[in-house]
Amino acid sequence: MRIPIYQVDNFTSRIFSGNPAAVCRLQRWLPDQTMQAIAAENNLSETAYYTREGTQYHLRWFTPTVEVDLCGHATLASAHVIWTIRKESCAARLEFQSRSGMLTVEREGALYALDFPALAPAECAVDPGLVAGLGAHPNLVLGARDYLCVFESEEEVRALTPNMERLTALDRFAVIATAPGRDCDFVSRFFAPAQGVAEDPVTGSAHCTLAPYWSRRLGKKKLFARQVSRRGGEIWCEDRGERVRIAGHAVTVLEGEIEVG
Repeated sequence: MRIPIYQVDNFTSRIFSGNPAAVCRLQRWLPDQTMQAIAAENNLSETAYYTREGTQYHLRWFTPTVEVDLCGHATLASAHVIWTIRKESCAARLEFQSRSGMLTVEREGALYALDFPALAPAECAVDPGLVAGLGAHPNLVLGARDYLCVFESEEEVRALTPNMERLTALDRFAVIATAPGRDCDFVSRFFAPAQGVAEDPVTGSAHCTLAPYWSRRLGKKKLFARQVSRRGGEIWCEDRGERVRIAGHAVTVLEGEIEVG
């Protein structure tokens, strides 16, 4: 059986930057172990799989090692495949049923805008291994799905060289490092070695936590952010209370088929 597969760079308007994701269009779900094996073979931070029932899509995401509940850049990639590559829909809005409930993507000019649940951070008990894992002392640590580590400057975030083995042992899904940006509202980096992703190039789901935090801190609802990984990316965010709008560009890198026995 041959399955269409696409690779898309997300939260960027240039190939070989942003966050790459693979997208597979399925007629029906494959066994979980097969989808996990394909994701491991792709060796990207995320491989998305989608099926269609009428006008509604069902979407799942896998890292090279685990299935995850929420992924921004691979959702954006899936919308790009449906609209731009496969041209399956003329609608201005797509609906995806997922493990995190209903997610939507809308076209806004050249941008794809995701509507995701907000994951606002709050005070939390901090794993004693966090500072040792980061190799630096943040000014503030809050918790949601991930640890949110707030630093004084963009330079501190860029200079981080975490110990991935120590971060793997932490008691949360991942670690977000953030600070005010020089030419944007805020910058971030995202480390999830326990999920098979040492550093994610650009992380849509992290902005479900970042947008509410920076919205409150800066007193503004609409924000422009940069993820300052090696590949880098740009994200337009809006805090909408219980939801977060996360928007970015996407570009096609390759198209092909994968053989599944």
